[in-house]
Amino acid sequence: MHQSYSHYTAEDQAMWTMLFRRQMTQLPGMASEAYLAGIPATGFREDRIPDFAQDINPRLRALTGWQVVSVPGLIDNRQFFELMANRNFPATTWLRRRDQLDYLPEPDMFHDTFGHVPLLSNQAFCDFLASLSRIALNHIDSEDAIAMISRLYWYTVEFGLIREADDAGQPQLRIYGGGILSSAGETSHSLYDTQVQRRPYDVDTLLQTPYVIDRFQEQYFVVDTYEQLYRSVPEIEARLDALLVS
Repeated sequence: MHQSYSHYTAEDQAMWTMLFRRQMTQLPGMASEAYLAGIPATGFREDRIPDFAQDINPRLRALTGWQVVSVPGLIDNRQFFELMANRNFPATTWLRRRDQLDYLPEPDMFHDTFGHVPLLSNQAFCDFLASLSRIALNHIDSEDAIAMISRLYWYTVEFGLIREADDAGQPQLRIYGGGILSSAGETSHSLYDTQVQRRPYDVDTLLQTPYVIDRFQEQYFVVDTYEQLYRSVPEIEARLDALLVS
């Protein structure tokens, strides 16, 4: 499938601009520095829906060896993990309508690209994604294994928090999960809601912690660095194997 860029309407472009501006008014100081640096590095602009072939992929290939590939929507587990194991990030090409501004039954292009692609400029995060996908492919026929990997993916790639130093050198929570970064409501909820649990990243816990898909998350997991994610890959593989035989 290819992104048919000429099919985007003026209304589509206006919707992209609205969503982009809305998020960028609040993300500085809340989003991970690596994510924010990735926005200009990957060619994102507020006035233009990104063109995968022209805007994003030449930059991503030079930065980390990744590229964005078009998919029609949700795809099956095997195809999803095969793409990412080969450093291809799947993204839909349709954009939400105005009446879908804050809720969608499945991810659209704004979630897939704005939420995720800027962080694909970070090598350690990319290496984690590719390695996790290879683990998933090794267990692709096991529903239990894929369920556990999906939980870990959910609480990191989609809804992860990271601890980073602020300008004064003090550690602060920042967002790196694409599901939060593309959601105006969950951006504030994840960092400031006093009822939310924010727990240290722990492989064994993540593999066994169910998540919710129809409301804001009730708990988030915090990493110290993206290298921590990548270094945890052997532990993920070992704990997954142990849980599957227990």
